[in-house]
This record gives sequence, structure tokens and C-alpha cells, in this order.
Amino acid sequence: MSPRSASVNEELRRRSKERLLHAAVELVGERGYEATTLGDIADRAGSARGLVSYYFPGKRQLVQSAVHRLMHRTLEEALEREPRTAEGPERMARAIDAILGLARNRPVLMRQHMAGLLQVEVGFVPCPEQRRLAQLLRDTVARHGSQDVDRDYPMLRAQLMGAVFAALMPGAPMPLPQLRTELFERYRLARELGVPPDAGAPGGTTCDTDLSRFFATGVPAAEDPAGPARRQAQSK
Repeated sequence: MSPRSASVNEELRRRSKERLLHAAVELVGERGYEATTLGDIADRAGSARGLVSYYFPGKRQLVQSAVHRLMHRTLEEALEREPRTAEGPERMARAIDAILGLARNRPVLMRQHMAGLLQVEVGFVPCPEQRRLAQLLRDTVARHGSQDVDRDYPMLRAQLMGAVFAALMPGAPMPLPQLRTELFERYRLARELGVPPDAGAPGGTTCDTDLSRFFATGVPAAEDPAGPARRQAQSK
């Protein structure tokens, strides 16, 4: 058997990382951060445990990257859904609804993410996933008519993070409709724009439990060195 090419090896490494991101989102969403170990994530991904440390400095960084992937792909999906539009107000409304929808549909995951950002020893960790999320939000601000994106993007980010925090505060959560109304008023958006993050509302967002579309994890079994272990883990 001839050795695999460098490009094939690179693709296998990329997809191995994708499986770790996917497993982190699933497990933390199911169990919470503290109850999920790096070994659990590696087992769910069907990867060697040493690969986790190879790709990520630690569990918090892995989880942050995984949640940022979920956020940027959720936002991207909302912005580009049919009917597609370049209208600034509609795209801003879709962005707000997408992030509020994550607070509604993924409360455990988003609460753990917010807690991690506030930890001094880790804090906010820039990564490729976060940069993609930032690009989408910056583009949204620009299309909405900002004359100073460098000033207005951080404010939008802070407003969205504040709304998620308020929605998920244990013991004193604020209702999502109220948070949505306040954000829409701030950005002068008509309430009929976007898609309200309420599964009970006509056309409202729903919680899709299958997140595989956000992670390119498929690898032909013949080329996947972790294939047997991954298939065994998935069958449990």
C-alpha cells in the first residue's frame, strides 16, 4: 500500500479536529462543562486522547472554539437563508434573532460559554472560529449603515452578549421577547423583521438537535485511521 499524500494527511487532520469540535458541543450541551472531560470528548469523537492536546491548549479553549463554531454557522445560516437579502435592517434582525435563538435552544452550552469568558485565567480566546463570527457581525453592522464599524461592531457584540447573559441568569432570567424588543428598538428595526427565537411563533426558529451540518466530519472509512475507534464510540 502506497503512503498517503500530504494533502490526504492534512485533510484527515482537519476532519479529526472537526470531530473534536462536534463532540465538545454535543457533550457540554448534554452534561455541562464540569461533567465533561477531555477524555469524554476524545471518546465521542473516536480520536486518540493525545490529539486533543495537539489541537487545543486545554478544555476551555476547545469548548470556546466549538461554541464559536456553532455561533458563526448558526448566524451564517440565518443571514443567508431564503429569501436571501442584502437589506441592512433585515440582516441585523436575523443576526439578533439567531443569537437569541441560541440562548433559548442551547441554554446549557451558552451559559457555560459565558462563564468561561468571564474566567480570568482563560478569558476571551481569539481563534479562527471567533474571527469568522466577528467577520459576519462586522459585515452586518456595515450593511446596517454604520459609518464607523470599528466602533459599532464591539457595541453590537456587547449588546448581544449582554442579552444572552440576561436571558440565562440563574434565578432571574429576562424574557427573550423583551430582550428582542429592546435590541430592535436600539437598532430601529421593525418587529416583523427577522425570525423570532420562539418555537411557538409562526415561522419561529426551532431547536435542531442534529448539528452535524456545522462540522465537516465525514471521512471515507478506508482513509480514516481513527475510523474503527470512532465507529465503536458512536455505536455505544
